[in-house]
Amino acid sequence: MSSPAADNPAYGPFFGVMGAASAIIFSALGAAYGTAKSGTGIAAMSVMRPELIMKSIIPVVMAGIIAIYGLVVAVLIAGAMDQPSAGYTLYKGFIHLGAGLAVGFSGLAAGFAIGIVGDAGVRGTAQQPRLFVGMILILIFAEVLGLYGLIVAIYLYTKQ
Repeated sequence: MSSPAADNPAYGPFFGVMGAASAIIFSALGAAYGTAKSGTGIAAMSVMRPELIMKSIIPVVMAGIIAIYGLVVAVLIAGAMDQPSAGYTLYKGFIHLGAGLAVGFSGLAAGFAIGIVGDAGVRGTAQQPRLFVGMILILIFAEVLGLYGLIVAIYLYTKQ
C-alpha cells in the first residue's frame, strides 16, 4: 500500500506550473513573431499603397488569436493547480505539462507560419490585388495549426 505522500509528491505541481507557463510563453512568442513579421510587411506595403493598410491588418489579428489559445489553456491549468496535500497528483502535473506544451508549441509554429505568409502576402497583394483571397486561405490553414494544439490541450486537460 502506497502512502499519500508517495502518490502526491511535493514536486508534482512543478509540472503543472511548467505546463501553464509553456502554454502562454510559447504561444505568445509565436503571436509576437507573427505580428512583427506581418507588421514589417504592412509597413513596407503601405509606402506604395496606403489605402490597403486596414485590409492588410488581418495577419496581425490572426497572430493575436494564437496568444489567446495559450492564455485559455494557461488559465485552465492555473485554475486546477492545488497543493499536493489537497490531491494534486503527479499524473495531473504531467497532464497539465502535456497540455501546455501542445498548445504552446503549436502556437509557436502557427505564429511563424502566419508571420511569413502575412509578410509575403500583404506585399504581394499590394502589387496584385487578386492574391488577397489566396493569402487569406493560407493564413486560415496556418491558424488552424494553433487550433489543433488548443483542441489537443483541452482534450488532455479533461483527462484529469
